[in-house]
This record gives sequence, structure tokens and C-alpha cells, in this order.
Amino acid sequence: MTHLARAAAFLLSSAAFLPLAHAAEPDGLVLPPGFHANVVGDVGPHARHIVIGPNGDLYVSTIDFKSLMDPTAPHGGVLVVKLDGDHKLKSLDHFGNADNGTGIRFYKGALYAATPAAIYRFKFSGSEEIPSAAPEMMVDGMPTTGSPNRGLAFDNKGDMFVSVPGASNNCEDKSVAGPHPKGLNPCPELKTRAGIWRFDAMKTGQHFPADGEEIATGVRDMQALSWSDTSNGLYAAQQGRNGAAHALDSSVPGTSGDNYIAEEMHRVDKGTDLGWPYTYYDLDQGKRVIAPEYGGDGKTAADGHYSNPVAAFPGHASPLDITFYDGTQFPRSYRGGAFVAFHGGLGPDLPEGHNGYDVKFVPFDRAGKAGAPTDFIEGFAGPAPADRNASKAAYRPVSAAVAKDGALYVMDGNKGRIWRITYSAP
Repeated sequence: MTHLARAAAFLLSSAAFLPLAHAAEPDGLVLPPGFHANVVGDVGPHARHIVIGPNGDLYVSTIDFKSLMDPTAPHGGVLVVKLDGDHKLKSLDHFGNADNGTGIRFYKGALYAATPAAIYRFKFSGSEEIPSAAPEMMVDGMPTTGSPNRGLAFDNKGDMFVSVPGASNNCEDKSVAGPHPKGLNPCPELKTRAGIWRFDAMKTGQHFPADGEEIATGVRDMQALSWSDTSNGLYAAQQGRNGAAHALDSSVPGTSGDNYIAEEMHRVDKGTDLGWPYTYYDLDQGKRVIAPEYGGDGKTAADGHYSNPVAAFPGHASPLDITFYDGTQFPRSYRGGAFVAFHGGLGPDLPEGHNGYDVKFVPFDRAGKAGAPTDFIEGFAGPAPADRNASKAAYRPVSAAVAKDGALYVMDGNKGRIWRITYSAP
């Protein structure tokens, strides 16, 4: 064998032991080894939650701030995304006026979609992609003031859950003057909202709140609501309050910013109290403390009446969706776990950017206990830290859904870009 042949043989044999270079992912997304993203297409800037129909089509809820301010403005309704054989956008259509509530789910073959005031059910006949039948009103009478966000979830026993957030940041008593705000006690918002209600998933013509049962209270703002068949339970993630640093004396350690005020993910059982507005969960201290508007000093722990999160994330990350992985394509460690989509923090542009603008994964063991959150998809906003500002971010994830083949579809709220995430062993 010549020197050249021996050199070629050595290079070929050595290549088997060299780490393979990962191909660049579209839009600069960064995923764990073995995972890859493919762009499905763009559906427009008003997209929010995504669900997958029985025939594999994608259905997307929309939110339009113009129509929120002006009820006579055109509504986007529900988007219908038809895919081709390569999982690319083939056609885009829409139907109905059910929008601006964000919550959307399939249950027993029908599509449920929320508006700020009501929940509607759309039934499909045969192989229809767009329902020909008029929508059925399932629940009406939800408050239209304050946050329009409505999360929807269904268990396996015929129950429908809806989150109705509070109407303010901290239930402040506007009649009290002084350098530090005071909270209303009791907070009147807790009587008719700021909670999670359970309704009959099959019964039409129900009225909020009389025909439902409030199973949880203390909700500030929430879209992320999901049922886990693996853990046999309801889970929710709420967006934490703002401005605690301004309500505390600057001499109190750790009050220079609000990032320590956690975005909280909870298991929700009957009687759960998530703590708003009286408390918040301090990420740095790892405990729930009394809110400053209710006499807290940033250190005093709240009593054990309130729920503690199963997972906590840095403040102002804005969790908008929880998606439990029930597929088999991803490695076994992902099965039964939760993907959480973080829209990203608002506020003035910061050189270091804001929290969020990513998708994280929360593992769950067979007993239903949550593990430590890990990064799953990063890079949505852009490659630089300063890209994680709302004014600069290229993309902002808002939701995700699991397909029958185990792929994960992820939705962006800026352009309505959809990615399909797949796995193949490295």
C-alpha cells in the first residue's frame, strides 16, 4: 500500500471517532443534539395558540389588539393551516369570529375556542376542514374588562377548565395616597375572576360563573393551562406581577429589579390558591413571601395556605403555553414532560435583554413529580443578548402542539411562523 493509500485509509477510519458537526438550524434556532427544526410557513402576526386537528391540519387562535379596542373592527377568527406531504404550508384559511381569547382545544372531535366573553364549540361534519355548522355557545358571561386571555384545558372525564385572569397588576387601592401603594383587602377581583373554573365540556348554554365551579383562585394573568394524562392532573403557568421593587424601600436587599419574582407553574387541584395579589414566589429565596402592598418587606414568608410552584422561572419571561409531550418520537426522557413557551419580557430595551424568548422543558417522573427546567429551544429573538427585547426580537414563541407522529409544532407571535421539531438519534 502506498503512503497516499495508507493516509487515506487512516483518515477514513479516524472519521468514525470525530464528532459530527451539527447543521445550522433555520432562523438561528438552537436545539439539543439530535433535534432539528424545519420551517412550516408564516400565518400572520396575530397567531397565538396552536392545536392539531384529527386530520392533521393545524388550527390557530388569533388575537388582534385593534379589535380588542374596537369591537366593530374585523376579526381574524380561527386560522386553518393545511399542510402538504412535506409538512409545509399548503393553504391558509380562517372561519368564525372567535378570537382574542387565546384558548383553543380539540375535544371529542370538536374545536373549542375562547373569546374574552365566551367559549364556543365548532363541530365538523365528515372530513370538513372548515365547519359548516354554526358554532355552539358553551359558556358566556365572562368579564370583558382587564386581561382578555383565556386558557382552555380538558380532562378525560368530561370537564372543561378555563382560566379568567384578574383585571390589575396588584389590586391596588387607588384611594390611598403615599409613596408606597396599598392593596385592597380583600381583593374584590377574587370574587368573580382571577381564578380557574370547571364547566361541563358537553353542555351548551352555560353561564359564567354560576354554572361553573371555581377550583383555583389567586390568578393574576394566565394563558398556559393544560391537562396531563401521565400525571392525571391540571397544570397552569401564570405571569407574575410587576413593580414589586417600586413598592419596597430600595434599602431592602434584592429589590433593584423584578426578575426574582418568579413566573410560576403549578399543579391545580380543587382549592388551589396561587397567591395573587397577597403574595409572590421569590425565586432567589426559594419561598413564597408576602407582597409589599399587603405589608410584606421582601423577606417575610407567607403562610402555608398558598400553593408552591412545581417549577419556577425568572420574572418577566411571560409563559403563554404548556404542552405535555405524549408522543414517542422524542427520547424517553421527554415523555410525559412539559414544554413551556415563553413569549419574552416587555419593557424598555436592555443591553442584556429580557428573560424568555425561548421554549423550556420541565421533566416529570412516573410519580408525577416535576424536575428542574432545562433549555429546549433558544435563539428565537436573535443571536445577541440585546435581541431579547420586544422591539428587536425576530421571533417570540407563543405556543406548541404535539402531532400524531410525535413531532412538535412551535408557533411564533411576531410573524406567525411555525416550526416543526423532529428528532433523530445523533
